[in-house]
Amino acid sequence: MKNEIENIDKIIREALTEEQTKFYDELEEQNVFEMLGGVFQGKNKWIIYLMNIMTLVFFVGFVYSLIQFFDTEITNELIKWGVGIGASLLSISLMKLFVWMQMDKNAILRELKRLELQLSLLNGKKDK
Repeated sequence: MKNEIENIDKIIREALTEEQTKFYDELEEQNVFEMLGGVFQGKNKWIIYLMNIMTLVFFVGFVYSLIQFFDTEITNELIKWGVGIGASLLSISLMKLFVWMQMDKNAILRELKRLELQLSLLNGKKDK
């Protein structure tokens, strides 16, 4: 299977012009750190920065609630600080999930661009 993919990539590269080859190379698979860096680019990078700031705020809230939780002995206070801990952890998890979903969206868009390029190349060969 991997051999077939490498052969297809080789055929595609041979059919491309130099400019198209550069574009095709930009669409290669990325590792996790490259994908994470890609989230901070584009039109919606401001919301990712906002999410990271809010994650930091909720983490500080989590630490504060945790300290207060272990510092009190009153049952009602324990419940309140426990809810604060749970809410902070849930908020942090949801924000991280949003960032991971954006990374996945970018990977899917990259694959769609590769498919579009391949289709346009096939269409160009068909016309000749």
